[in-house]
Amino acid sequence: MRKQSLAGAVGLAILSLISCGGSRSGERAATSESTSPATRIFVTNESSGDVTIVDPVKLEVIGRIQVGKRPRGIRASADGKTVYVALSGSPSAPPGVDESTLPPPDKSADGVGIIDATQNKLVKTIHAGSDPEDFAVSSDGKTLFVSNEDAALMTLVDIDSGKTIDSFQVGEEPEGVRLTPDGKFVYVTSEGTGTITVFNIADHKIAAKIKVGHRPRGIAFLPDGSRAFITNENDGTVSEIDTATHQVTRTIELGQAGQIKPMGTTFSPDGKTLYVSTGRGHKVFMIDPIAGTVKGSFEVGKRPWGIGVSPDGKTLFAADGPSNELVVIDLNTQAVTKRIRVGDSPWGVLVLKP
Repeated sequence: MRKQSLAGAVGLAILSLISCGGSRSGERAATSESTSPATRIFVTNESSGDVTIVDPVKLEVIGRIQVGKRPRGIRASADGKTVYVALSGSPSAPPGVDESTLPPPDKSADGVGIIDATQNKLVKTIHAGSDPEDFAVSSDGKTLFVSNEDAALMTLVDIDSGKTIDSFQVGEEPEGVRLTPDGKFVYVTSEGTGTITVFNIADHKIAAKIKVGHRPRGIAFLPDGSRAFITNENDGTVSEIDTATHQVTRTIELGQAGQIKPMGTTFSPDGKTLYVSTGRGHKVFMIDPIAGTVKGSFEVGKRPWGIGVSPDGKTLFAADGPSNELVVIDLNTQAVTKRIRVGDSPWGVLVLKP
């Protein structure tokens, strides 16, 4: 629109299998802290209600965690020990669907799931307003800023207590939420109004509302925070925003509107390349963020959405919803090297670094 004795090792393996709800044929249960790879890929699967964990070196599934209904947005704490997942009891309603024909929402399923990433298990779920889709985590790790898609709100939630701190109107169908690199502002996209809401964390006020393109989805910032990049799904473009003036400084065209549908974003580790997935456009585009030019693109799958890059900048991982796969791309050759079966309708990708 988330050295032990042989007997001890066996016991730990059993506990891991229980905490992950078992494993599918041909995959191992989620590993413990002592045996987990240094970097792991977490994938939210919207239709199967779980999170798949992938070893990025062996390129195989190492665990699966049941988390709840419609897991979508996924983020990690600064220390990498906790993973947060947005959950929603509202039925999926793609564009063009007659919502009157859908079942009623299950509000008891709305929340943010909290995963202990050292044990790879869901430890609790906290309330986070109605129909959470995405969120950001404050720099101090104490607060979640959550987009509530069906309520046109951003809700602030205290992580420790699980209590709502405040909520703000941000525009219709809010989706993408990102914290600026300096930790002072939160940006929220609103698909229905075509705007970006800029929230000042220090004074708890809306600092600006910026008009961008049609159906904005993802947000990415230059490492120095001077520019924000917003994907406009229905325009086939990316808007660049000067974060000091809250003004759109240029629009980068990726392709024909309606065919190329910009969605997810991620930067290369060196900040020199912005990667943009394009949903039903099947491709991921590479943008030079300084020049504002397209450097190229490559085919990924049927509908790539969430994307992430390995810490060494050599590999891109893309969630391809219709194929139920995590697609692995060698960025040197821009070729797909593997497709890994994850859950049903993979949505978000988190590259969890130690």
